[in-house]
Amino acid sequence: MTDESNGAELPQAEGRLLELSWEALEDAFENNAPEVHSYLNLLTGEVLRVVDGVADPAMHQRIAGDADYLRVDPVSSREQYRWMERFIAIVTEPDLRARLVASIDGKGAFRRFKDVLMAFPVEREKWFEFRTERLRSCMDGWLEAHKIRATPRPAWVAPEPESPDGSVDPTSEALRRARAGVESLRRRLHDVVDLVPPREIETAIAFLEFLSERRHDALARSTEFPEE
Repeated sequence: MTDESNGAELPQAEGRLLELSWEALEDAFENNAPEVHSYLNLLTGEVLRVVDGVADPAMHQRIAGDADYLRVDPVSSREQYRWMERFIAIVTEPDLRARLVASIDGKGAFRRFKDVLMAFPVEREKWFEFRTERLRSCMDGWLEAHKIRATPRPAWVAPEPESPDGSVDPTSEALRRARAGVESLRRRLHDVVDLVPPREIETAIAFLEFLSERRHDALARSTEFPEE
């Protein structure tokens, strides 16, 4: 590649271009449970999670030694605790701020912090946005350090195109609400996972995979034998 103004050779863009599984990578950065180990597949962009006591140790050893897998180091508990402190500092409602300050004192701070916010949906959404911004900053720095050029991160909420008369298009509004509903469910699942033992998480994943396969089989049958 050359610079047309002077004919000089320009350096090629550095790094590996990868289509990332963004949500899975975000979860890997946030989950710092000692028994959970996450790896980014440098060929597919998928994130593999290995849980001690559930996964085969030999399989884990093979993955850890495979050059196609990059270990994801999650954000430390200490740093995530600082995020809660910084968020509390910008909360304007005195009673809520006092309750949040009390919630992060001592063991179980993360759980109590989330429990307090459950009763304040507006502030809870602000916390999710606040935390996501910091998680993504850590992710971007990590990707840059490992010379990974990721595909653009998809937007969480689609824009609402308007019709010529200024009203919101019903189809676009339905899509926006559906996506917002999925994001809300994902956040609820994130909160519940904190309370589930690792072995039960694997059982839940197996059940979800079973449901997915059953749905796939049902769709295949309906296509093969359409209704008259």
